[in-house]
Amino acid sequence: MPFDLFCTAIWEKPVLIAMSAFRSFFMCFVVAAAIVIPISAQLSPDFYDKLCPQALPTIRSILEKAIYHEPRLGASLLRVHFHDCFVNGCDASVLLDDTPNFIGEKTAGPNVNSLRGFEVIDEIKEAVNSACCGNVVSCADILAVAARDSVAILGGPSYQVLLGRRDARTASLNDANSDLPRPIFDFPALLSNFQNHGLDLNDLVLLSGGHTIGLARCTNFRDRIYNETNIKPKFAASSRGICPKEGGDDNTATLDATTANFDTEYFKDLLKLKGLLHSDQELFKGIGSASDGLVQYYSNNPGAFFADFGVSMIKMGNMKPLTGSDGEIRMNCRKIN
Repeated sequence: MPFDLFCTAIWEKPVLIAMSAFRSFFMCFVVAAAIVIPISAQLSPDFYDKLCPQALPTIRSILEKAIYHEPRLGASLLRVHFHDCFVNGCDASVLLDDTPNFIGEKTAGPNVNSLRGFEVIDEIKEAVNSACCGNVVSCADILAVAARDSVAILGGPSYQVLLGRRDARTASLNDANSDLPRPIFDFPALLSNFQNHGLDLNDLVLLSGGHTIGLARCTNFRDRIYNETNIKPKFAASSRGICPKEGGDDNTATLDATTANFDTEYFKDLLKLKGLLHSDQELFKGIGSASDGLVQYYSNNPGAFFADFGVSMIKMGNMKPLTGSDGEIRMNCRKIN
């Protein structure tokens, strides 16, 4: 909806269109002039309650329509938030396009031809700026809320998101290449990576459970289905039908058997040696490890998985956020102001 027509809705009595447009413009001007963005070093769940109460409902509305038309987008947006937070904190650096001053993170090995959903973030940002009569909601917060809402829309938990992040003014291709976990990682490398980000074994298993939704590219699981032995033979054979030994790098397969639903099927598949990625199956080896125990526990306790997943998402979302006067609130999520 155009900016001036939206703000027209705040007038109760019908008036001429021209006068209404003028008044709506004036009202948005007054609202924008009166906005004082809180300067706080702490994130808060009610950060936008007074600043822009329409912000979160606007994000949810756009996501519901987008995911209805393409359910895969839910997994894509969850992944964008993860890949943002694991590279210098949750600051929306992953959304920045390349500039003469830096090469962004979109072309890093774990992201290129893989991360998606940027157009939906653009749409959300434009709509939120309109709803709030100004640029008050950060791209980093949009990513955090979009991840939570995507999970909820696909049947998962609706955990409380802490808000008040600001956006980075730069990005790092090198850090994206070095800081993000890879699908070829073995268990020690996975755990070390998570611990380097202030997370623990529980977070590793729980956040990996986000793979209950979404798809993986052939290039990321080819070696597993052709060369590994801790895999269900029939599962490997069917996966080979999607992913040939040569070519088809961008062919995709589902990460679990119910990929459009956020559930515990991912963990159940690991127990059956049907983890699509090497890194996924590393979480369950059947040797009685602590990781094995967590996979078994969550496979049989969806309520516990939902509750604990939300806790780990909040913990991840608190990784080195920019707050107070650090960073900025981008007008366009793809470029600095």
